[in-house]
Order: sequence, then C-alpha cells, then structure tokens
Amino acid sequence: MSLKLFYLTTEIDPFASTSHLGKYSVHIPYALQNLGHDIRIMIPKYGFVSERKYILREVIRLREILFEYDGEEVMTSAKSAFIPKTRVQVYFLENIELFKHLTTLLYKAKNGRVLTDNDDRYNYFSKAAIATLPHLFWKPDVLICNDWQSSSVPLIYQQIYDSKEFYGKIKTVLTVHSVDEHSIFSRKSYEKVGVELPNNLKGDSINCYEAAAPYADLIIAVDTPSNNITKKLLELPLVKSNKKKLVSITIDDDENPDFSITAAALNDQLTKHFV
Repeated sequence: MSLKLFYLTTEIDPFASTSHLGKYSVHIPYALQNLGHDIRIMIPKYGFVSERKYILREVIRLREILFEYDGEEVMTSAKSAFIPKTRVQVYFLENIELFKHLTTLLYKAKNGRVLTDNDDRYNYFSKAAIATLPHLFWKPDVLICNDWQSSSVPLIYQQIYDSKEFYGKIKTVLTVHSVDEHSIFSRKSYEKVGVELPNNLKGDSINCYEAAAPYADLIIAVDTPSNNITKKLLELPLVKSNKKKLVSITIDDDENPDFSITAAALNDQLTKHFV
C-alpha cells in the first residue's frame, strides 16, 4: 500500500546543496516514488535558484497563503518545478526577506560565520509549509521532516494543526542527519510559531531534537560509519525518554553512496509504522 508523503528539506541538488542532505533529498524521494508512494517536496525559494533554468512555474492556488507568525497574519507563496530528470515534484516556498538574499552557503555568511537567525528562518519555513497543504488540494499521510531545519514541524502540527479541519491524523517523521551547533534554537523562535515547549526544557537555548521528540510519531537517525547519530541523540534526555520512537538507518560516507539501500530501509520503517 502506498503512502502520501510530504517531504520537507532545505537542500536538493542541484538547486541548493551544502551537505549530504542535498543528494539524499534527490535520491531518497525518487526511490520512494519508484516504490509506489505519492511524494511531494517543499524547499525554500533561495534567490540564487534560477527560475528560468529550472522552469519554476506559478501556481495560482499557492499564491498569497495566509497564516499566523510572531503574533501577526503573514503571507507566503510557492512555485512548482521538478527535480531535473525526474518526475518528483518540488514546491519552492517564497519569502523575500528570509530566503532571497542567502548565499549558497545557506546557513552561514560569506565569512563562514553561522547566521544567528537560522532558527527563526527555518521555523517560519516549517509552519508555512504546513499552511500550504489545503491549497495543494492534497492531504499527506506523513510529514517527513529533515534535520534541524524542519525539526519544529512535529510540535507545530500537533499543537496547532492536528485539531483543524482538513489536517487531522497526519503522522510526523523527524529524520536526523546531524547533531551539532545548528540544532540549538532560541526559546523565542518557538514563541514566534506559537508553540509551547516541554516543561522540562529550561533556559533560552533549546535543543531542537529534544523539543520535537515528545511530538514526533517516529524519529529516524541517519547513521554513517563516521557519525553515529543514534548515539548522539540518545545522549539527549528527552530523546532518550522517547527512545521507543527512535530507529536507525545507515548510509555510507562515500561521495556517491548507494542510496537504494537507505531508501529501502526507510520504506520498511514507513510501511511498518504507517501502512
């Protein structure tokens, strides 16, 4: 039985890629589509992505979508394209202020310094992506959230959208590729998207995976021979207390790993838990 999968990522090769997530977000969705799943992707619309080269198209129903952010009604839009040489559909979420002026480094300035507003930028992306769903006239069975950038999706969905008409009973999967300095969010960034954090998370610096763990239906650690993500996650108290939700899949460190093995493992987990 196939699933409808809404795949959220901030990197897809060749549109934008700074890490293995760029290639992963090409090969894994393509493989899942070939396995019979209905998969659609959403990524931010960065200013350096050529609309002419990649044939980004206007979608009337995805223009001027309203939702609440930081206590105000704000608006986003999205355009549509395909991953080159595939029929995997990609929606490009627009916000001129947050995404247009980023360099190809995405999360860093040209001098290599990590941008201080990454948490706000990608929490906005997470909430805006969920807000677009009724306008797609398509309801997914599963939201696949990749890494720290869309880690807030489980909180946002469970606390804000699950009870709304159209949205009920969607599952969330948090796929973790990295545990590093990027995974520390400010408390204020969660307030801006309108969610409450678990009571046992104190202070202003919040590990985004701990914040998500109680709300995600499934947490998938993408381990490599040189980076044991599972071990790092289990060192986080709120992830450890939700370890029944945590499963591991592996991928090689090679420049061109065999994604088919990883895709098959991911497919097994999705069908086991949600079909």
